Amino acid sequence: MIKIRRKWRSTNDAEVGTGHLTRERALIVLAILISLLVLAVLAALVTGSEEIPGIQLLHALSSAVVGMPSRLTPEQETILFQIRLPRVALAIGVGAALALSGAAFQSLLRNPLADPYVLGISGGAAVGSMMANILFPGYGSVQMAGGFIGAGLAMSAVYQIGRRKDDPAHLVLAGVIMSTMLSSFIVLMTALADSLQLRRITLWLLGDLSTGTGSAAIFVLVVSLLAGLVLTGRARALNLMMIGERDAFALGIETTRVRWQVYLMASLLTAAAVTAGGAIGYVGLVVPHLIRLAAGADNRLVIPASAIGGAILVLIADMIARTVIAPRELPTGAIIALLGAPVFLFLLIRGRR
Repeated sequence: MIKIRRKWRSTNDAEVGTGHLTRERALIVLAILISLLVLAVLAALVTGSEEIPGIQLLHALSSAVVGMPSRLTPEQETILFQIRLPRVALAIGVGAALALSGAAFQSLLRNPLADPYVLGISGGAAVGSMMANILFPGYGSVQMAGGFIGAGLAMSAVYQIGRRKDDPAHLVLAGVIMSTMLSSFIVLMTALADSLQLRRITLWLLGDLSTGTGSAAIFVLVVSLLAGLVLTGRARALNLMMIGERDAFALGIETTRVRWQVYLMASLLTAAAVTAGGAIGYVGLVVPHLIRLAAGADNRLVIPASAIGGAILVLIADMIARTVIAPRELPTGAIIALLGAPVFLFLLIRGRR
């Protein structure tokens, strides 16, 4: 019995390509990514149309923690604590949510081209948010609630239509159909909107973090943290399901429950990111590929590393968007598209070779 069990474990690890992952390697990769994230946060807080010296920034942050007065002027304190900090937190939350969702969908659907927008959930969130924006302009909480309702309806419809055992292609097909239908609704509402609503909708569809609030940042951060913990706990099951759900079931994985949990968490992450930051593309598609290229395909490392990598990418893109033509700003989603498209083309060419 001992020999059989040892043989099963070694075969299991070899099939999913995770036998080489060690705790030391995972800690090194995560430590490097966390260090890069801290540097990106400090750079984003310092950089802007009103620059804040690094020493004064660190003193102001430490003073805020202990409740002491800082050396900043009242204008600098307002810029730092009421504008830049909420926006940095929102960029981290949106980037982490999109990258986590992309990594989960790619593993669940066994499709390297899967991303948070492939199943139409983002379209549902977009339609719900746009309808709430048109009917109740100026109410950010109503817009977020509308986005979640739309995402939930799209998520349930796609799952019920495309659910098949050990065949994720039906789910992808149902998502593509739903996404196409919702895109027509978005075009229709864009045509019916007035000039002010059209500008808001256009910026939101391009992916704009300038209108984000502190409450939205806290919300998307909490969703990213909780869903990320659930996905990390299901990482080993996802490794086995990448072989095939029948084989994973034979190895003791409750595939139906894992599939539903991963699908639900990835959908919630997509809904939170889209309602809070708009339709920002390429993050959930490119970041998990880069993580797998650098650190291997084990989801026990890919999922948390993708969250940190996505936060870094969106944070850097948002910093570029608000500083490259300051005091004017560019949509964050446009900057990410300019950065992400060449990287994805490189990955495709490299994979073909």
